[in-house]
Amino acid sequence: MMNAPSHLHRLRSTQPSSSLLPKPFFISHGRNSSSRSSSPASLLLTRRRSTLEFHGKQKCLSIRASATDHVKGVATSKENASSVKAVVRATAPALLSDLGFTKPLDVYQDLIGKTLLLELVSAEIDSVTGLEKTIKGYAHKVRTEKEEVIYESKFEVPAGFGEIGAVFVENEHHKEMFLNNILLDGLPNGPIHFNCSSWVHSKFDNHIKRIFFSNKSYLPKDTPTGLKKLRERELENLRVDDGKEREKSDRIYDYDTYNDLGDPDNSSDDLARPVLGNKVHPYPRRCKTGRPRCKKDPMSETRSNSVYVPRDEAFEEVKHTTFQINAVKSVLHALLPQLEVVLLNPDLGFPHFTAIDTLFQEGIPVPKDKNFFQLIIPRLVKAITERGDSVLQFETPQMIERDKFSWFRDEEFSRQTLAGLNPYSLQLVTEWPIKSKLDPEIYGPSESLITTELVEKEIKGVMTIDEALKQKKMFMLDYHDLLLPYVNKVREIEGTTLYGSRTLFFLTMDGTLRPLAIELTRPPVGDKPQWKQVFTPGWDGTSCWLWRLAKAHVCAHDAGYHQLVVHWLRTHCCTEPYIIAANRQLSAMHPIYRLLHPHFRYTMEINALARESLINAGGIIESCFSPGKYAIELSSAAYDQLWRFDMEALPADLIRRGMAVEDPTAEHGLKLSIEDYPFANDGLILWDTIKQWVRDYVNHYYPDPSLVESDEELQDWWTEVRTKGHADKKDEPWWPVLKTPEDLVNVLTTIIWVAAGHHAAVNFGQYVYAGYFPNRPTIARTNMPTEDHVDDEFQNFLHKPEFAMLKCFPSQIQATKVMAVLDVLSNHSPDEEYLGDQMEPSWAENPVIKAAFERFSGRLKELEGIIDERNTNLNLKNRTGAGVVPYELLKPLSKPGVTGMGVPNSISI
Repeated sequence: MMNAPSHLHRLRSTQPSSSLLPKPFFISHGRNSSSRSSSPASLLLTRRRSTLEFHGKQKCLSIRASATDHVKGVATSKENASSVKAVVRATAPALLSDLGFTKPLDVYQDLIGKTLLLELVSAEIDSVTGLEKTIKGYAHKVRTEKEEVIYESKFEVPAGFGEIGAVFVENEHHKEMFLNNILLDGLPNGPIHFNCSSWVHSKFDNHIKRIFFSNKSYLPKDTPTGLKKLRERELENLRVDDGKEREKSDRIYDYDTYNDLGDPDNSSDDLARPVLGNKVHPYPRRCKTGRPRCKKDPMSETRSNSVYVPRDEAFEEVKHTTFQINAVKSVLHALLPQLEVVLLNPDLGFPHFTAIDTLFQEGIPVPKDKNFFQLIIPRLVKAITERGDSVLQFETPQMIERDKFSWFRDEEFSRQTLAGLNPYSLQLVTEWPIKSKLDPEIYGPSESLITTELVEKEIKGVMTIDEALKQKKMFMLDYHDLLLPYVNKVREIEGTTLYGSRTLFFLTMDGTLRPLAIELTRPPVGDKPQWKQVFTPGWDGTSCWLWRLAKAHVCAHDAGYHQLVVHWLRTHCCTEPYIIAANRQLSAMHPIYRLLHPHFRYTMEINALARESLINAGGIIESCFSPGKYAIELSSAAYDQLWRFDMEALPADLIRRGMAVEDPTAEHGLKLSIEDYPFANDGLILWDTIKQWVRDYVNHYYPDPSLVESDEELQDWWTEVRTKGHADKKDEPWWPVLKTPEDLVNVLTTIIWVAAGHHAAVNFGQYVYAGYFPNRPTIARTNMPTEDHVDDEFQNFLHKPEFAMLKCFPSQIQATKVMAVLDVLSNHSPDEEYLGDQMEPSWAENPVIKAAFERFSGRLKELEGIIDERNTNLNLKNRTGAGVVPYELLKPLSKPGVTGMGVPNSISI
């Protein structure tokens, strides 16, 4: 269940505390009370003075504690007191590898009933001292239920104590503990729930107590007096920066540039990379780790075997979701190195297409212990019992299972721009002739060779180019201006090549796209002028194979753009600043924090893993995708030129690309340029459903429009997103301003859409569409045979064009690496948390929010039925048909595994 984490309470005792009784006792933080009962029936605890430290400032407080005695300002007679039972649920230690020499000590703590020290905090301040009122008591272990350990404690809560709004927790064990929730039962107004879902460090590692707030949400102005200082102090602690390297148990959120992708101190100079996050290379910010700087490049941070994320962002060993993350780590750190051992020649391609089929039919022997791989990634690595070893054997992707030759067809090539893995790149052609915006002095003539005569010839007189433009019939994949500045640099890397590319499509009468032309461009280099050529579907053998080779190059461009920009940059990378800012500026009791938190879980951990092994220098992306070592630098260029927060909303994205226009009379307020656009058709329903849920939620907490502008935490969060999280774009005029509830609804809907709908659409179909790599090769290794007219190359192409295509495709090691990674990245864990499927505890306790969520969940179930119905309509040729994979990527729910459907709450893989 998705739960909002609570944060560290920095209340530090600088002197050893005296022995505490296992029974609860009341504390009024403040001055001494001179009144003392002398009744022998009263139980008195010795008064003591304690020095408390608040962020370096010391305060002397006198504390008087009594179980039954009267404390000034609070009636504590037994007649008026409530007997309250606290029930704490924690993850069973066995699941958390709770081993080591300290375990007997922890067992002893359990036996004597002192596992957790709880301190109940009143929502009201002490009327005399002006400080918090608390009652302490130990919780002891009572039983184990499945995967949980149950601890209990009993308290006598005075009638004048006030509503309990928070609980301090001190872990008496020697190892951290994962707290699920706390329930206080027996109070006059009913039970109080505290949703924790958080790691609680051992007091022996850090003597600062953790604090958890109840499930009741408060805007800052409504915070009860007894919780105001705790609310502020909690946030201060999450953003404190002591200048040290972060430790595993830390819960500190701060920003840094992407200065840890390279490894300048490595003996190989080829692993140095530019810092991303400055004027030269603009980029979003990531979480600061505090690691030392490199010796050769003080602007870069040293690398390490593990990358810090705040403790509650890394839920290791708690849920099955982490089994999925461990599978990714196993593929990256263990399986891929084994493949390099087996496939010795990194440049060796596939000798024929049947050799590609053996990856699914026979597999590749894996020399490592078979039990290790079969335990972690059983879908990929299978036992061969008669040989006693294991093989890496891929499942046949659904696309190839349905139609083995679909990847070869132009119809499928076109269809996937609307209903495939990257539905975000196709755009309407609005200007003619097509021209580059790059400097012709550097990159050569700007005019495209896709001319009016060529287009009208290809559409065979159906209409003129002017009519086609007016009727919105011309569409394009345009990677020309983004890629062209990198072409010459990439070509210096052995084993790869690159072009700038444009691919033109025509919308036919039946609503499908037909590819008309592909233009590939190389800028001037040395004494060679600009080279460009247009390829069209041909009717002779040479033209047909040149067209297929040109398509392979375009598919490699699209695969790289999809992975680097549409997937990594626009979802993973740009979401991390929202998460950091939310934890630094929004209290855990803030309703907007509680709305957003389910959509932020695990994202920072998977991003850290990406920096460690996927997008780093020499990582999977650099070694297997066309831009090579310039891959992430290219994503920086895309961020600089293309990324705008206001354009991340689905309707705005469609309008920007010319794929829709505003139309108040149309469904969703938009008229699509292509009616049968499966991603947009399903996505707009999902967008509207999310937006209605967010509007219901926001309007409940902000009934007065002025409340948005006066909410200091909310304004500080949004300001920090812009000025720190996306600092390189902080002065852009397009940033939304939060003045009204509707402003807030639009911002929150965009963030949730990106984390849920956008990410699902571009992630969970990866193995379905790219598992058979000829459909989406990640790299093109050879130039077009017509580029330089090298006689030998061109003659080889004429003699055996199939071999020329196989040489252009990824090598065996590149293909198998990417296929293994895509398989685990496309996987849903058994306890995946899907959009609208599970209600947050804080929502369930508010009748208005609960009802709104139930409506939200109901609409998502309706969307499932709509998608199923659409996929049976044979008139919708872009989403269904003979051998076609039905478009299901935005179906909200899914079973575990590689299914090509399901919209999780967050970017968790």
